[in-house]
Amino acid sequence: METINLIIAKNLKAFRENKKLSLERVAELTGVSKTMIGQIERGESSPTITTIWKIANGLKISFSSLINNPQSDTKVVLGSEIQILTEDNGKYRVYPHFPFEDNRRFEVYSIEIEQKGFLSADSHGEGTEEFLTVFDGELTIRVNDLEYTVKSGDSIRFKADRPHTYHNSGETLTRLSMVIYYPI
Repeated sequence: METINLIIAKNLKAFRENKKLSLERVAELTGVSKTMIGQIERGESSPTITTIWKIANGLKISFSSLINNPQSDTKVVLGSEIQILTEDNGKYRVYPHFPFEDNRRFEVYSIEIEQKGFLSADSHGEGTEEFLTVFDGELTIRVNDLEYTVKSGDSIRFKADRPHTYHNSGETLTRLSMVIYYPI
């Protein structure tokens, strides 16, 4: 397992090189000496939390982007490893493919709803939106006392910062994808 110093070293150097910043420029932006920046990048220094914060604030990046290993450019989500969430006695099943992460403002799910399956959802944070695409079956969404029926091949977007319901109003299993967007 990599030490935190080596993780910080790689992340700082990668950020600096990606932005084409010199050591001198990073020192100017952060208030951390050029010598110290160089030592950190080579993994020769154990920067304090205060120093890491100064670097993050000066470069206008998150603290966690300096201390965590970067995520791979590609991630495969195996269906067999997804923890299925259920409601309505198992009639409403949620498969969280890409749950919310701090560096992303959205999450991605697939959903299966058995015939007559139902879920009532509380309002999400202000400005939150949902984007649904039905692949099989039929779905009725109720939001703001209005009902919308979405059939196979159709999509709907709605403000999810108010209570809403999902109901399989068809005669077969309903399968859909859901993307929830959270504003900054």
